[in-house]
Amino acid sequence: MTMNWALPSNHKLTQGVKDFSVPLGLESTVQVDLVVVGSVAVSEKGWRIGKGEGFADMEYAMMVAMGAVTEQTIVVTVVHDCQVLDIPEDLLDEHDLTVDYILTPTRVIKTNCTRPKPQGIIWSKINQEMMSKIPILRRLQEMERKAGKDVTLGSKENPTLRSRTCKSMSQAHTNRTLPITDNLENHKDITTVYIGNIPPAIRVSELKNILREQGASPVHLTWQGAQHRAFLEYSDPCQAQLVLLSLEGLSLGGQVIRVELAKTQRRRVHQAYGDKQLTSETPLQRGPQATN
Repeated sequence: MTMNWALPSNHKLTQGVKDFSVPLGLESTVQVDLVVVGSVAVSEKGWRIGKGEGFADMEYAMMVAMGAVTEQTIVVTVVHDCQVLDIPEDLLDEHDLTVDYILTPTRVIKTNCTRPKPQGIIWSKINQEMMSKIPILRRLQEMERKAGKDVTLGSKENPTLRSRTCKSMSQAHTNRTLPITDNLENHKDITTVYIGNIPPAIRVSELKNILREQGASPVHLTWQGAQHRAFLEYSDPCQAQLVLLSLEGLSLGGQVIRVELAKTQRRRVHQAYGDKQLTSETPLQRGPQATN
């Protein structure tokens, strides 16, 4: 199978989605044939780990509720080869979305997954904070209440899904079976992750504790507090790339930090893979390039 990975630069970024997508309401009668989701990690059996916020699972469940997707709808995830891991099934919950196909720069994997996909919103998994942040959930709850369904929210706030994801990633990474390509073997020094936009009040000890909590402790940390940045070194290049995804969107002291491969590492990745870069909910390189 021949695949064209090239997309117009203004389409493949998050801003492209905002500029070119058409919003759909709960009353829409559209039928969706294919759903593409991002993943932090995925197994060849089709079991998927997201960033820990549950949005992909929730979006799919809402599409089920509005009749947009059916059992015939195909779910695909696009990831890097190093994101294909062994994931224990006991890490999955009833609301977790599975995938039918996995696309990597080197393979197309048909999972033949038989685990049931979510059949709608599981309201007991939703808390009041999520309801306040996602207005369409309130509308869906009212529609299902009128239809006679039990829409009782969880009695108390659920623990953050991100902590479950970090635990999942730790277990999955320990038991991974990675198809290392020749390009990766020739670039074993691609291990440095850059963190920028660190608030001035954050101390290096605090950053180390946060990285430990996120399951992203490096083998070496270079702290440049005056420049509000740090460099994290990982002995395993695949772990470094997974850290990019697990730390994405992390906020310190009210500021969202910048997380990406260090500049020299980005050049090597481009030389090795060209446009076939690590793919998740957002591109590997985000926004204007920082000097590091």
